[in-house]
Amino acid sequence: MLNFQYGTKTIEFDVEYRNRKTLEIGIEPPDNIKVISPQGTSEEEIIKLVKSKAKWIIQKLYEFRDVEYRTRQKEYINGENFIYLGRNYSLEIIDDQDINKAEAKLYQGKFYIRTNTKNREELKEAMEKWYRAKTLEQVSKRIDYFQPYFSVKPNSIKVKEQKKRWASCNANKDLMFNWRCSMAPANVLDYIVVHEMCHMVHLNHSKEFWDLLERVMPEYRQRKEWLKNYGIRMNL
Repeated sequence: MLNFQYGTKTIEFDVEYRNRKTLEIGIEPPDNIKVISPQGTSEEEIIKLVKSKAKWIIQKLYEFRDVEYRTRQKEYINGENFIYLGRNYSLEIIDDQDINKAEAKLYQGKFYIRTNTKNREELKEAMEKWYRAKTLEQVSKRIDYFQPYFSVKPNSIKVKEQKKRWASCNANKDLMFNWRCSMAPANVLDYIVVHEMCHMVHLNHSKEFWDLLERVMPEYRQRKEWLKNYGIRMNL
């Protein structure tokens, strides 16, 4: 097993030597990397060649991971984990035949759904309702926090279903946030908020937009990268 560091990630791979002239890299889900190398190639040379393909390798690993998360559905059973502000909390289902509709809450480090049914869609709806309320609450707080950096204010703040965006801003300065945003770690949520607040000034992704974002949040790139790499996990 050989390995090398690529950014903050350690890439490990197995090597098989064969009677061939070129090096071949193969990746099997979820993260098995195998390199077939010509006989006599030094470990240093193999690492150098594989490292030159590191960007492609990382992309493939993320693709496999994304497929895994997209195909995995929550079961809504006791002990299952749900994330809020980047932390995992286990779920406990409480049967209560006296209520009309399932209700979710986070209490003392644990998610609870009080319900009169085991129907998955109704349990999911209860969790989504909870996340919608918390996202609006958290986003509103963070907009207030960052407001001193901006000379303009939002016309409105809304939480909605957005399939392909974490948030958006229109010409009227209405800020709209994906209800899943409160699943992100606090610093990543801040990035989403500041990103959209910058759109109140520049309704595009021009150089001026990115310059403004960097002035308000100099380390935004790391937070943006987290969202790109792990945002797929933020779902029910």
